[in-house]
Amino acid sequence: MTGGQSRGPAIHVGALERSYGELRVLRGVDFEVARGSIFALLGANGAGKTTIVKILSTLLRSDAGTATVNGFDVAMQPAEVRESISLTGQFAAVDEILTGRENLLLMARLRRVKDAGRTTDGLLARFQLTDAARRRVVTYSGGMRRRLDIAMSLIGNPPVIFLDEPTTGLDPQGRIEVWNSVKELAGQGVSVLLTTQYLGEAEQLADRIAILHDGRIIANGTLAELKQLLPPAKVEYVEKQPSLEDVFLAVVGATGQTPTPATEASAPTSKEQR
Repeated sequence: MTGGQSRGPAIHVGALERSYGELRVLRGVDFEVARGSIFALLGANGAGKTTIVKILSTLLRSDAGTATVNGFDVAMQPAEVRESISLTGQFAAVDEILTGRENLLLMARLRRVKDAGRTTDGLLARFQLTDAARRRVVTYSGGMRRRLDIAMSLIGNPPVIFLDEPTTGLDPQGRIEVWNSVKELAGQGVSVLLTTQYLGEAEQLADRIAILHDGRIIANGTLAELKQLLPPAKVEYVEKQPSLEDVFLAVVGATGQTPTPATEASAPTSKEQR
C-alpha cells in the first residue's frame, strides 16, 4: 500500500456528524489515534461509539466532517481504507461448525494469503490456541472464541484494527485473555481503536482515552491527564478489601484450575493432631 501508510496519525477524525432522522447521534466529533497505540472510546450504550466505528470502516457515511484511516480518506478512498483495516464487532464472527484452524484457514484463503497454513499455525500459537486448533469452535469458551476472532482479524497484517466492545459478555478470565491479546497487538505496532463501556477496560489498556457523551467528545487524554480534571486526591488510610473479581481469580487460578483451598492446605495431619 501507498499513500499515508507511514505518515501522520493512524486515524484522524474532524467535526464528524451523523443523524438518524431527527436523532443527532454525532455532533462534531474530533480525535486522533497515534500509530502503534491503543485509543479507547469510552461511552454509555447509545453514545455513538459503534456509529463512529461504522463510519471509519466505510460501512456508513457521515453527514458532515472528515475522517482518514491510515492516511486514506474514508469517503473518497474506501477501497484503500478497507485494505488497511480489520473490524471485530461486539460478537465473535466465527463458524462454530468448523475447527479453530479451519476458521483461520478459510479467512487466509479468502484474503489470498500466501502460505496460508504457516500463517494459520503462527496465529494459533500467538493466541495460545494450538492445543484447541482441531476442536470445533462450538466447544470453545467465550474467551477462546474472542481470541480466535481477533486472530482472524490479523490475517493480512492490517495496520489498523477496530475492536467494538470486544469483551461484551465475557467472564473475568475471558476478559483478561482478550486484554492480553490487545496489549500484544499494540506492542507489535498495530494501531487499535477500542470502544468500550467498561471503565476498567479503558484504564487497563488505553494509551489515550476519549469520553463520548451526547454526541461529542467531552474529554480526551491519557489516564493521568484525565485524573487531573478532578481535585487533588485526599490521603486517607483505609483497609482495602478484595473485590469479588479478585476472589474469583484467586479461587479459580490463572489457568482455570482450582487451587487447593487454604483451609485444606493448612489443615493439620492426624499425626500433628495427636
